[in-house]
Parts: sequence; C-alpha cells; structure tokens
Amino acid sequence: MKELTVECNNSCGGPQRTPEEERVLIRDIAITSENNSKEGDSFYLITQRWWQHWIDYVNQEQTNVTNDGSSMLENCDAVSSSRRPASIDNSDLIHDANSEESNVGFEIHDTLLEGRDYILLPQEVWNQLYSWYGGGPALARKVISSGLSQTEYAVEVYPLRLRLFVMPKGDQSTIRISKKETIGELHKRACELFDLNLEQVCIWDYYGQRKHALMNDMDRTLDDANLQMDQDILVEVHNNANGGLSASRGASRGGSTELSQSLNLTSQGRELDNTYGISTVTTRGSSGGLIGLQNLGNTCFMNSAIQCLVHTSEFAKYFREDYHQEINWQNPLGMVGELALAFGELLRRLWAPGRTAIAPRQFKMKLARFAPQFSGYNQHDSQELLAFLLDGLHEDLNRVKHKPYKKSKDADGRPDEEVADEYWANHIARNDSIIVDVCQGQYKSTLVCPECHKISVTFDPFMYLSLPLQSTTTRSMTVTIFTCDGSALPFSCTVTVPKQGRCRDLINALSSACSLKNNEDLKLAEVRNHLFQRFLEDPLISLSMIKDDDHLVAYKIPKSLKKTLLIRLIHRRQEQEMGATQAAQHWKPFGTPLVSLISRDEVITRGDIQTVVNTMLSPLLRSESLRQADTSEPFLSLAASEKRRDSSSGEACSNSMSDSVNKDGNAVTLFKLPLQLVEESNACVDLSVGEDKAIKLSSTSTSVLVYVDWSRELLEKYDTHYLENLPEVFKYGPVNKKARTEPLSLYTCLEAFLREEPLVPEDMWYCPKCKERRQASKKLDLWRLPEVLVIHLKRFSFSRSMKHKLETFVNFPIHDFDLTKYIANKNNTQRQLYELYALTNHYGGMGSGHYTAHIKLLDENRWYNFDDTHISPINEEDVKSAAAYVLFYRRVKTSDAISNGGKSGSGHNNGSSQK
Repeated sequence: MKELTVECNNSCGGPQRTPEEERVLIRDIAITSENNSKEGDSFYLITQRWWQHWIDYVNQEQTNVTNDGSSMLENCDAVSSSRRPASIDNSDLIHDANSEESNVGFEIHDTLLEGRDYILLPQEVWNQLYSWYGGGPALARKVISSGLSQTEYAVEVYPLRLRLFVMPKGDQSTIRISKKETIGELHKRACELFDLNLEQVCIWDYYGQRKHALMNDMDRTLDDANLQMDQDILVEVHNNANGGLSASRGASRGGSTELSQSLNLTSQGRELDNTYGISTVTTRGSSGGLIGLQNLGNTCFMNSAIQCLVHTSEFAKYFREDYHQEINWQNPLGMVGELALAFGELLRRLWAPGRTAIAPRQFKMKLARFAPQFSGYNQHDSQELLAFLLDGLHEDLNRVKHKPYKKSKDADGRPDEEVADEYWANHIARNDSIIVDVCQGQYKSTLVCPECHKISVTFDPFMYLSLPLQSTTTRSMTVTIFTCDGSALPFSCTVTVPKQGRCRDLINALSSACSLKNNEDLKLAEVRNHLFQRFLEDPLISLSMIKDDDHLVAYKIPKSLKKTLLIRLIHRRQEQEMGATQAAQHWKPFGTPLVSLISRDEVITRGDIQTVVNTMLSPLLRSESLRQADTSEPFLSLAASEKRRDSSSGEACSNSMSDSVNKDGNAVTLFKLPLQLVEESNACVDLSVGEDKAIKLSSTSTSVLVYVDWSRELLEKYDTHYLENLPEVFKYGPVNKKARTEPLSLYTCLEAFLREEPLVPEDMWYCPKCKERRQASKKLDLWRLPEVLVIHLKRFSFSRSMKHKLETFVNFPIHDFDLTKYIANKNNTQRQLYELYALTNHYGGMGSGHYTAHIKLLDENRWYNFDDTHISPINEEDVKSAAAYVLFYRRVKTSDAISNGGKSGSGHNNGSSQK
C-alpha cells in the first residue's frame, strides 16, 4: 500500500474519524444510496487499488468482513493495515492525468473491467470519501435504463464517443454523449462546439463515412437511432447565400466538391449492400456459399465468425427452411427474435445464387444494439463474438417457452451415468434449440475439498472448449532483489511460476534462484511511484492479482525469533517546480524504497538507524568516495566493501552475503546521511544529529518510515542508478522464432484443460460438509460430445490495459481427431472421431490484427480462404498455421466400436440421446 507522506492527507481539515467510524458511515450511506438509485443518478469510478487499500484500512480491527447489506463492502478480505490511505489517485484509469480535453473530458482506458480495475460508488459515497481524502480526478457516470423492457438500470461507464465532421468547413472534433440523450441534444452540442446556429445545420448518420439517414427527429434517442461507439456524424452547414450544401440531395456546391469527394459522400438513404467488392471466385453450378462479406471497418472479426457458422451444414439447412415457427418471442433472456431473424436473413443471402459480396450492415446494427461491446470500429475478438452469437441464437430459438424449475440432486454414491442423465434431462427441460442440438456437450466436474476431502461431482453443459496453450499454464515474472546487510548490489531475477499460483510459489522460486540461505527470508513488496504500494505478506495471495506492468521487489532479511522493527527507507531528491514568480524546490520520491530490520530488545537510538541505513546503501558507494571520506569525523566502520563489488551484478542470481558487517577488521569510513524519521504524529525527526538520543516508539509499532534526502553532493558519492529503472513483472516484446515455430499438439492443450488444478480465490467452492467456502481442486472430464465441437485456442492474455498474443504453433489434426480416450462415460462404446471443416485465423497483434476463415465446402470437398470479400481456393496442407484461433470439428459417423463386439452406431449416441 502507499506510503504516508509527511503532509496530512485529510483534506477536509477538522477531526479525523477512526477507521471503524469511516467504515460504518460509508456502509450506511452506500445502503441508502443503492436502495434509492434511479435513472439519472451519478456514480463515480474509483480505482480498485485505492478502494482495496481503504477497505483494508477500515477493517483493521475486524477479523472478518460480514455481509452487512452493502454490495460494495462484500467479499473484501479484512487484512490488518494501520496505514491511512493517501489521496484518491485515479490516474491509472485514465489516459493522461495531466490534461483534460474540453470536448471529451478525462478519457478512461477502453479495457477497464469493473471489480478488477475500478468499482462504482454512488455520488453520496464519493462525496464523503472525497471530503476526507481529496484527490481525483472525479470520473462521474450516469445511471441509464437498459434491457429490452427499459426497466433495468445500469451505469453508463462508456458513453458514446462520436466523431463530428463539419461540411463544408472541414473541421472535426470528438465528443462524449450518453446514448440516452436525444438527437436534439446532439444538434445543440454540435452547434455549441463549432459555434453554429441550429437553423444552419443538418446532422447525418455518417456510418462508414457515407451518408445514410438524416437525423431530424429531435426527440429520438441516440440509442434508438442505432448510433455506435466511435461512429462518424456529419454536421452539414447550410449557407444558401454562399452556395452551401443541400440537405435534400447531399451534394456539394460552391467550391466544396473536393471535400465532398474526400469524405466519400453519397446520396441520402443509399444502401451499401451489393455496391462494391466482387469475389475472385466464380460460383459453379449447384455450388453455393462462396459469397464474401464486406469489411465495414475492422469487422473482419465478425465476418470470419459468420462464415464459419453459415457453413455449418446443420445451421445452413435449418435457417434456409422455415425456422420462424421456433422463434421464442417471449424469452426474457433472448433478443425478442431479432438476432435470429437478422442472422437467418444474412445466412440466406450468403447461400443465394450470385457472387457479389454482401455488406452486413443490418446485422452489425442489430449486434451493436444487443451487444454494445461489439459496436464501433475497434478491434474485437472473434471468439467472444461467437460465444455471444451461439448463446443469443439459442435463447431466441429456445423451444421451451416457460422454463420449469429443475434442481439436480446430489450424487450420493449413485452411478455417474445415472447422475449425468439426470443433469442433462434437467438442462434439456429448460434449454432446447438447434444450438443445443448441434453445439452443446457435457463434461464431468469433480471437486475435492482440501480439508475434509469430500468429493462433489456435477455434470455441466458446454458450448465450446477454451483450451490453454501450454505456455499459458506458467508465467515468467521478473523481481528485483535487494540485500539489507550491504553485501551485494541489487539484481533482477526472472523465474517461472504457475499462472494460477500463489505468492508462496513466487517466493519459493525466487529463494531457489538467488540461493537464499536457511537463516534468511524474502520480504516481497509492490513498488509504485517510488513508494511501497503494498507488502505481499499473505502466501495465499493469487499471482493473478499481480499485473504484468507492476513492479515487484524482494528484500533479503535475516530470520529472527526476536522482536524486530521494520525500517522502510524512502529516497527523495530536490526537483524544481516553476511557480508564478520563481522556481521552488521540492523534495520528491525517486528510486526504489528499501527495507531492513533492527532489534527492539534494546533502546533504538538515532545512531542505530544511521548505522542500518549506511549498511543498506554501502554497496552503492563509489570507490573514489571511499578513498576521499572525511576521517576526521568517522561515523561507521564496516567490513571492507570492495568485496561486494564482485558479488551479483544482475546477470546471475548469486549471493555472497557475509554473516556480519562488523567482523572484518579491514574497515572503511562511511558518511552521516541526511535522514528524516516520520513519527506517528507526522512530525519529522532529524537523525543526523544527536546520535545517542532514543527514538520514540509506541509498544504496538512494527515499522518506522525514514526519508533519505539526496543532495547533489551525496548523489556524486553514490551510484544510485541501481535504485532506478525497476523492470516490470513481465515485459512483452517480439515473439522469438522458436516460440512461433515450436509445435504444440492439440491433444496436449486438451490435456492441460482437463487436468486437476486448484480453483482461483474468486471461484472458491462451498463445501456442504465443512459448511465453509474452500479453495478446492477441480478436475474436468468429457462426458457427452456434441455434433459440432468448437475449440477456442486461448492465444490472448491480459495485462492492465491491453491483450497480448501467443504465436505458438498448434499442430491440430484435420482428419481423425480422436477423443475416445478422453471420454469418462464408460458406457459409451463408440469411437469419438471428428473432422475439421472450418476455422478462424488471427494474424498480427490486437491493435492491428486481421481475421480470416478457412472453410471446407463439403459438396466440393475443397478448402477455401475467406478474407472478407476475397475468396480463394487453398490446398489442405495450407490450412494449418500459427494463426489458427477457433476450430470447428464435425463428428465423423462410424460403426467402429471400441468394445462389445463391434456394436454399430451413428456416433450420435454419446452417453444418452441428444435432441
């Protein structure tokens, strides 16, 4: 957690409340606010880091945090912390904390997730916290109505971001505006921004930089107008005296022809469908399905996924027949049939005669309406779209109009086959559609309690399998290691740990890598802005809580059974800040903070602190400084420290720590340091004078904060570059050739998915025998396989603000993908063979990547590459590549039985019958 600064962070002045008083007051305000939330209320984003710090602070007297009715205070571990948080710092949520664009305001990162990066506070809660702590910036968001019935409420964290283009002036700007605002409000905002009169302008839906619809219904909301994130809006200025533009024809006059052409203006209402983009393949005779999809602006993710679905033969047959009778118009979990209708219409057009590419604009508009995360022109994930489409189509086509309540019974020793059939029957009673018929399977999930060893077995449905690549089961982490006894320079260690591991795994790996002695411990901390963000003292902290762009430090400290005091050393140096009249000097933190221990068995004096700090910093002394030391006023004699110059330099993890810094008779002279000790009252004590004076400590103190102020003269005596440029936990760079070319079997990925692993803390399991939540181990087994098996290769991993891609080549079978040995259902005697018929590919990175699809046309027995509008035949050996992302397998019908004397079957029976 962050260090206290000398200045008081209670911005309100007045008496400071106790942690318990703050907790109770915020809880009461939160309960009242959340119970009375309504449309139009304001909520505020606050960084998860600060919020967790505050939760730890106010719960320091609590052993457990109970559910007191406040949704914000649930599920927060009560970790002892006596430090009051510093000012609220939301800088990690926004792009640039130093500037605020007048039209957009503070722009938050596009990839933030609630609960991971931020939480939402009611305005009353924010106001109270701000009055206590100050800081910011304030990031207010409005509550809007949502859902098909518009009776649900949600906080609009990401309002629409629209790009406005002015014709004929050529100006442009970006604004943020709620999708619940009216077209009239958009007119008003545009006129204020560009200093125009309302009577002068017409506003057009300028999707894809082509005019589509005149937005003249001033009471209509932007949501109803189907505007999408990052969409373009054309502000057309009329000035008849000067020969301006005509809103009715959308043609340019009076010297604006060039600008009109540069913006690709078209006439009002012109449809984009079938206007350009011809496939390179001529459709032969009865062959269909060779029609491309136009890219509407980074929509290759959608085009590739759609092509795979429409070339799934079961779906092609279903949607080309009369599927309307199965649409579930009343399903509250569906999209009132609109998604199914839009997909069915697009599929029919793609299978119709002809070879002209189609612009899926209407489908994209429906998609953006029901799944705003796919709106706009940003890069999106093809697999995430597939997951949404399969689930959305299922709910729109669910044959069950009124879902009955079904509760599966505990196994209680019953045979797995009986329990699995019961689970599947209960699932089918509520979920019955073409999607279930084709794509859904079932796996067996076994949980084992680590305390009482109770075994719980459930049988859950799945729509697709997300398989980890082998390299994603582990994680490389870089940590800088410091010694507190002055025996070695700091050095960086990179270790490999389980991706879902704990802090103890990281500490064990570091201990081995740096040859930690039996009489030493490692103290792990996260450093941010040259201060301690938090000490990672709980060995069960999940490593998933540590981001790739965090900075970690480990300190070698001696093991001790005696009572000790932790010294936290913060480095400061003077920096100039230009004021209104002159430059002012301010001490600001820099470098990496250090820690050491000192015994509390005796009185601790100022000189004792000086001794410890000199010891910590001794490896940084320059050789010439040792020779030029002022011996007239010696302060501290240490063991000859030339020897430490030969110790670890960061290229290898070695340790040459001495048992004691005072045992060697070859002594050198070090300096008095300008140290400031921060007392509990926030007063500073100068430790460079009165070496024999005792420092004041309360009986409960476990640590003290000390500043070392580095003057120019002192910086010349020490080599402080070792304290700066802390490496990130993991630094992404170009993928090396070996990572791109080393093969990885698809079977290996499947085995990694199925192997037993401990649950992450967020998915802790409630053990009915222990009556408590436990971090149980979980193992999966395939039980019932679908007709079409969709496999997602997990190529992307998250850091705080972006995704990163693994270029690992996966050797996946095209024919005879045999899953027989992975089926736990021993009553299933059929060989489980699959054949690949489609896949999506992802080339490049997330910021500039591109999706294509490889699809096998069954009537031609030939593979084709679908690249938006461009379709070309390819050889089967060209199907495999390191770009493969989502694989589509079709069950192979076979009568080859594993046992029972060649029992025949269609391959459809997979434990029990499927619809």
